[in-house]
Amino acid sequence: MSRVSFNNNPNPFHTSLKEKVDNYFRETKLKSSGGNQLVIKGFLIVFTTFFCFTTLVFFTPGVLISIILCCILGLTLAAIGFNIMHEGGHGSFSERKWLNSISAYSLNIMGGTIHFWKQKHNINHHTYTNIEGMDHDINIKYMRMHEEQPRFWYHRFQHVYWVVLYGISYMAWILIQDFQKYFSGKMGIHDTAKKLNTREHFIFWFTKLCYICIYLVLPIVMVGVIKTLIGFMIVGFSCGYCISIVFQLAHVVEGTNFPEPDEETNKIEQEWAVHQIRTTANFATNCKMTSWFLGGLNFQVEHHLFPRISHVHYPHINKLVKQTCSEFNVPYTEFPTVLKAFGSHLSHIRKLGNS
Repeated sequence: MSRVSFNNNPNPFHTSLKEKVDNYFRETKLKSSGGNQLVIKGFLIVFTTFFCFTTLVFFTPGVLISIILCCILGLTLAAIGFNIMHEGGHGSFSERKWLNSISAYSLNIMGGTIHFWKQKHNINHHTYTNIEGMDHDINIKYMRMHEEQPRFWYHRFQHVYWVVLYGISYMAWILIQDFQKYFSGKMGIHDTAKKLNTREHFIFWFTKLCYICIYLVLPIVMVGVIKTLIGFMIVGFSCGYCISIVFQLAHVVEGTNFPEPDEETNKIEQEWAVHQIRTTANFATNCKMTSWFLGGLNFQVEHHLFPRISHVHYPHINKLVKQTCSEFNVPYTEFPTVLKAFGSHLSHIRKLGNS
């Protein structure tokens, strides 16, 4: 499948917006990376994760406390992904390249593979957002996310069974999908994965083995098989729900577009920046707790427009984006709360399942 292109000549919207953002950093003399506040935040999240894990494995609390700690552990793993890995993968965690690299490879410690993630997320998702066949994040097995995808009888119930699919998504990713990419050499049906060099091959197998040993073998030795498997499932479901729902609320809700390129030119007839705004939605941007936990991914529009800028700057950039959208009459989708956005997502997939 040939690459889709955008009508970026001219690109007045992006030029105007970028000038405003450049002026913001020039006037404030701030760095675009996260800085010390993100490092401190990262340490706090990692410490909480370590505390939950060691308590569960080495001190074996009661059933209720264990369930709560497993849920929290799943959420802190997601928080590491949102705040540390994600920013490191985009090169926005720190000014120091080595620290960005370490932050990005935290995904491998959580069972994933940063080599595949960068291609799937940084290239495919960020460039070709919501374009069928290019953005693999909207191709979820047994789910119909937009009208151009084929409809099957079971889609009538997708507003119900999403609970299972979203829950197992993290475990399926690290235990199945990464290996499918590794052995097939493909990111999706039409897309070939970038080859791993010798170093990346070693990292892939070494970190997968470490994950199995740390999250399964060690707990089995310490607390037994049944307790470990139940705990692993609770952690996996908790993390999977969190990651999946955050993505869906940002791109698969009422109001976001799923544009098709021109059949002859294979081009989207709008500039890339406008495409990003039309395919993306914000939610709960006034809730500081949500923004803190999600690493600013509720400011998804700003993140897609400026992925190499840390989320700590998004509240201000949000104002500049809205101002520019008003000037160029570009629709801007934003939900006031997580609940409103979630309701819109369920309504969207229910309609797609029935029509």
